Amino acid sequence: MKFLSSLKRKDLAGKICLLRVDFNVVGNSDSNLRLISSLPTIKFLTNNGAKAVVLSHKGRPAKICVDCSLKSAADFLGKNLKKKAVFFEKFNFSKIKKQIDNSAPESVFLLENLRFLPGEEKNSGKLAKQLASLGDFYVNDAFGVSHRKAASISAITKFLPSYAGLLLEREIKNLSVALKKPKKPLVIILGGAKISGKLDLIDNFLKKADYFLAGGGIANTFIAAMGLPIGNSLYEKEMILFAKKLLKTGKIILPVDFNIRDGKILDIGPKTIKKYADVIKKSGTIIWNGPVGYIEDKQYVKGSKEIMKAILNSRAFSIVGGGETTSLFQNLKSKTQNPKLFLSTGGGAMLEYLAGEKLPGIEVLN
Repeated sequence: MKFLSSLKRKDLAGKICLLRVDFNVVGNSDSNLRLISSLPTIKFLTNNGAKAVVLSHKGRPAKICVDCSLKSAADFLGKNLKKKAVFFEKFNFSKIKKQIDNSAPESVFLLENLRFLPGEEKNSGKLAKQLASLGDFYVNDAFGVSHRKAASISAITKFLPSYAGLLLEREIKNLSVALKKPKKPLVIILGGAKISGKLDLIDNFLKKADYFLAGGGIANTFIAAMGLPIGNSLYEKEMILFAKKLLKTGKIILPVDFNIRDGKILDIGPKTIKKYADVIKKSGTIIWNGPVGYIEDKQYVKGSKEIMKAILNSRAFSIVGGGETTSLFQNLKSKTQNPKLFLSTGGGAMLEYLAGEKLPGIEVLN
């Protein structure tokens, strides 16, 4: 795999880069991890004399989408790069190419949501060739969507010299540490609603991990598998047998108290917080995906926030992924004081990578 970081100014000056990023976010807050994480690669390109043509998608326009336009992302880029990001609202490729070719060095452009074009999600070679006609080389910096085949992720690499961007390089290197040489004890925190969404991750780490700390709907499924009452709480009935098998490993640690409302378990309680914090304190490596409570309601975010604090105060190398989970860490100055903390921009992509699966967007770069 070729990395953008290996290129020098003499390789980039005067060239046009097609840069695939992941701007699939709700809103365009300056604190959004995916938006912020795109900036170093764009600055690297423009600081070395290249033009950056940014490509992304947002939402699923074929379905209900209140705001699928990337116009506000252009405003975000302009504000944070301190230069105008020219936004192309329509896909007139001949006009786009002419404007890019005639622009000044170090210019930045952003195309409208690629999913407005049906060929994007179909991994169309025709669309990929049209996109490729706009630039001299291609960079994938969209780890969060690299587990999907798309024209701007996969097919485009057939038409241009292709590289992994600064963010994609960081993702691969950090996640590989947990896969190949995790410092023990290795602790995996399983939150969120469903065990079924994390089956492959659990399977890949079942022998490697020392403990699995469970929360959210996942913990409820384990508790139900033990034959204990969970009231009206969210759980997966079809995963009970699988949960029973996992419990026999002795590696699953479950909550001992809860925050309950209307017969529903909505967060872990203070005794569980202390219990989990003690395990985290002694950990060598931590992987966390999914909140341990119903964090959409501020009344039930305490458990997840306390786990976040325990991770920030630990000496472990920690990987945190999933939009809801990483959002807990954003806007915190304290996160910069822990150099061993890595916030992944991938949710599903992170889970698939850590499950040992081959991601299409990464494989085409090899």
